[in-house]
Amino acid sequence: MRPKASVGIVGYGAYIPMYRIKGSEIARVWGKARAPVEEKAVAGPDEDTATMSVEAARYALRRAGIDPRDIGAIYVGTESPPYAVKPTATIVAEAIGASGETIAVDMEFACRAGTTAMQNVIGLVASGMIKYGLAIGADVAQGRPGDELEFTAASGAAAYIVGPAGESLAVLEGSSSYVSDTPDFWRREGQFYPRHFFRFTGEPAYFRHIVTAARLLMEELGLKPSDFSHVVFHQPNVKFPLRACKMLGFTAEQVRHGLVVNEIGNTYAGSSMIGLAAALDAAKPGERVLVVSFGSGAGSDAFSIVVTDLIEERRGRAPLVRDLISRKAYLDYAQYAKFRGKIRVR
Repeated sequence: MRPKASVGIVGYGAYIPMYRIKGSEIARVWGKARAPVEEKAVAGPDEDTATMSVEAARYALRRAGIDPRDIGAIYVGTESPPYAVKPTATIVAEAIGASGETIAVDMEFACRAGTTAMQNVIGLVASGMIKYGLAIGADVAQGRPGDELEFTAASGAAAYIVGPAGESLAVLEGSSSYVSDTPDFWRREGQFYPRHFFRFTGEPAYFRHIVTAARLLMEELGLKPSDFSHVVFHQPNVKFPLRACKMLGFTAEQVRHGLVVNEIGNTYAGSSMIGLAAALDAAKPGERVLVVSFGSGAGSDAFSIVVTDLIEERRGRAPLVRDLISRKAYLDYAQYAKFRGKIRVR
């Protein structure tokens, strides 16, 4: 899919909570031999999807250098909204000073929700309906105590302002999507924690959708793996993105800058979007970036973007992902359980 009008990323920003818990600490409590990631980010007691979205959006505005009142649409993709019935997008709009004359929508598609929000914003900008649009992917950790998900389910957010190509630090070449009804992960109404179907997680869920979406995009654009300088895949753990690289013909070097899961965990709707922010932090003008999301249930979005000369000047206007990763304070399991409400007293 290629937009009729040329559009791109005018500004971007990420937010990662300062609190961390070591994978080894979770393993110690539950008697596990080892953890799949080194550590993960944990939202503080005063943080949720809305507050993290606002922080990421403010950083994106800094890089874009635009008036928030010029944003014509705000889409927030998440599977952990603070309210069951109340939009997060309107909270973000009010907090960043956007005009009331703004489309504000919450989107849900597991970990793919953020990139699907971006596709919708790209369509609105390319059609000429709005000049700028804001797409956000954000989530707080949801993992049953002792479950495999608890080791990696983390918290974080990323925000992207889409606008005209002439103002963009990275221009969109095209995107593709691939979906199927693959029940590898779900949460019924009223259930506090999501559940997952262990053997479906890799195949036919993650790899089938990631690989298919990436191949469809490269075929449509006439590109090959060597045309990309940076590659970002959804990051539920360290092994899956690296295996996807091999399946598609990419190298570990191409995925190096965007692979941050070992340090912050799987931020769900923010996973591939934070990875993209990390890749943009390192990318040079003229380099091409491939980003592919994955959402359980299941589907993937793939994007090809080319970095412009504007990246050099705008990059320094807001914290880099590495700056946010290095700002940390460690919790023990008791503090973590308290912060994340894992001790149910009512």
